[in-house]
Amino acid sequence: MILGTTTAAVGAEGHVDNPYAGATQYVNDKWSAAVTAEAAAVAATNPTLAAQMLAIKDQPTAVWMDRIGAINGNVDGPGLKYHLDAALAQKGAAPIVLNVVIYNLPGRDCYALASNGELPATAAGLTRYKTEYIDPIAELLAKPEYAGIRISATIEPDSLPNLSTNMSEPACQTSAPYYKEGVTYALDKLHAITNVYTYVDAAHSGWLGWENNASHAVQTFVDVATSTKAGFASIDGFVTNTANSTPLTEPYLPDSTLSLSGTPIRSSSFYEWNFDFDEIDWTANLYTRLVAGGFPSTVGMLIDTSRNGWGGPNRPTATSTSSVLETYIAESKVDKRTHRGAWCNPAGAGIGERPQATPAGYTSSHLDAFVWIKPPGESDGSSSLIPNDEGKGFDRMCDPTFSSPKLSGKLTGALPGAPVSGKWFSTQFQQLVTNAYPAIPATGTQPPADTVAPSVPTNLVAGATTLSSIAVSWTASTDNVAVTGYDISSGGVVVGSSPTTSFTVAGLATDTAYTFTVRAKDAAGNVSAASAPLTARTATDVVIPGPDTVAPTAPTNLVAGTTTTSAVPLTWTASTDNVGVTGYDVYSGTTKVGSSTTTSHTVTGLTAGTSYTFTVRAKDAAGNVSVPSAAVTATTQTVPVTPAGSCQVTYSTNDWNSGFTATVKIKNTGTAAINGWSLGFAFPAGQTITNGWSAVYTAAGAAQTITNQSWNGTIAAGQTVEIGFNGSHTGTNTRPTAFTLNGAACS
Repeated sequence: MILGTTTAAVGAEGHVDNPYAGATQYVNDKWSAAVTAEAAAVAATNPTLAAQMLAIKDQPTAVWMDRIGAINGNVDGPGLKYHLDAALAQKGAAPIVLNVVIYNLPGRDCYALASNGELPATAAGLTRYKTEYIDPIAELLAKPEYAGIRISATIEPDSLPNLSTNMSEPACQTSAPYYKEGVTYALDKLHAITNVYTYVDAAHSGWLGWENNASHAVQTFVDVATSTKAGFASIDGFVTNTANSTPLTEPYLPDSTLSLSGTPIRSSSFYEWNFDFDEIDWTANLYTRLVAGGFPSTVGMLIDTSRNGWGGPNRPTATSTSSVLETYIAESKVDKRTHRGAWCNPAGAGIGERPQATPAGYTSSHLDAFVWIKPPGESDGSSSLIPNDEGKGFDRMCDPTFSSPKLSGKLTGALPGAPVSGKWFSTQFQQLVTNAYPAIPATGTQPPADTVAPSVPTNLVAGATTLSSIAVSWTASTDNVAVTGYDISSGGVVVGSSPTTSFTVAGLATDTAYTFTVRAKDAAGNVSAASAPLTARTATDVVIPGPDTVAPTAPTNLVAGTTTTSAVPLTWTASTDNVGVTGYDVYSGTTKVGSSTTTSHTVTGLTAGTSYTFTVRAKDAAGNVSVPSAAVTATTQTVPVTPAGSCQVTYSTNDWNSGFTATVKIKNTGTAAINGWSLGFAFPAGQTITNGWSAVYTAAGAAQTITNQSWNGTIAAGQTVEIGFNGSHTGTNTRPTAFTLNGAACS
């Protein structure tokens, strides 16, 4: 591809209803190159699969701006300007759409770890998001030379959906205000550019399809839209199934309202009473709710079909004839995940519908297009912990050996051997092509056989040694396609293999010299010549340290943070130790009230309006304990008093089987603001709260105490605050009748 730079606005146009209609979509040549390399790697052993890969190498995929460094380009690829210039070079007589993902909110992905980002959920993180991320992107997109490109921006995957369902998670509570302000800022900046189209992420049917989740999500979308300068007009549409594998349709379960032997099929363990079995169900449901909430009828939907095909030999061909509900569902559904919440590199998934504008046959969904937002072949997250400089953690949902409580104790069903999110995952891409539905015809031109051996590894050096091992490393080889690994030999015998440029040879004799060489290999079976030899010796002795009798130094700078009515947060400066500090014990007087492995701890369960004195002691693995730190005194806050008769509580529930969702509205009917509140009541029939949102929940038997979050503690006169929770019951869900607010009775 030859890239050109245009210096004037070419093909500038007004803002249209559906940017995909009558347009082509941008093909990322970097993704195409990765597909071509993968095809070359499998051509010798599976020429049909290679041809299928090449048949889709020119499909359009989105460009992800997943950190500040991606704007100008980084180790993962070129920057945004490169893709804008490439889109101009690809543009013909028809309009062209460039799909860009805006994905770098402070505290990103608060309910997961694999896709955490570089910016913390703090005021400073939000400032960097605005000034170092959104502003440079908006400035680049607004350049006159790019006015002829329709830029479709997917706005912050998973952000607003997390605020709709996961507010019981402390990280989401912390992130919430930064998500709302950050998304509002991004919409204001991007909507102001005529040729930019904003599509806000709306999760998928297996996340937001339930009645309560859907209503909360739409209210969140309405709140954010109405907080922007342009209101509802700032959002052109919504995109669902981003980087997920929920099917477009469940062809053999087309009606979720059906029953089997009198039992609703949606009550199965897989659908968990959710009416929306697939993305067509969810987009139709979402559209209706959005328009009812105030969005214009022109609001459009995108569905990411990059990984939701579920084809291959295990795809059902008819509705099950079983009369057993769980068997009926398992044999009928095309979605073969262990649970609808399993999102990470799911085994058995396949590429879905190819990108296309205004897909026919789905009138109620108001689809603008099928798109590939998540480029097939890019990992969702690593199968095990892999250190990286992108802020991406290890989420056990990506570990195939993990039975997750979030999945009702089922295994995650994730593929093994996955790299960190966004990196190329060969195993996954091969599976996606193999299981594509509709199937991919093998029409691509097969690459020639690879007969070129990799170059010889260089700079073979020895690192750390033990009594029985020697660590070696070397400089990477090059290859006409790609190096797949290295073999390490000693005395002509292969003693190990590595996919990276390092390896530790183990099982060696003590105080013995060994000579090593390394050879590179590629997927076609070509092997390089041997590297220059390296001679290294194992260690002769290991010094065994004596017993540790030295106590850590005392912690210093013990300070108390902002208190609540029942808790005092403490922080201190770390102690030092001759081996290493393993933790700290916190004391109130002579009583230990908590332990921490870090330099902070919050003491809870305290009495309101009471003064406490705390000290901290450090400890090490040998059991040595430091002397106490200097003491700090802190006083808990006094419980606010609400005058009797100045509050009103409205309590309503949505019940099912043994569960329910409760909505609680607290109204200040007095004449003065309530600053800080604590709602009390007792369940009359043994109900329990399983999780809640927008408040802090504490139970003591039947008695429930619900206190405000930092952001909703003030209720102005005449105003109402709404909270909610999920609960369980044993067949009877009698409504509580007596409520108190800060100790005073409410009507």
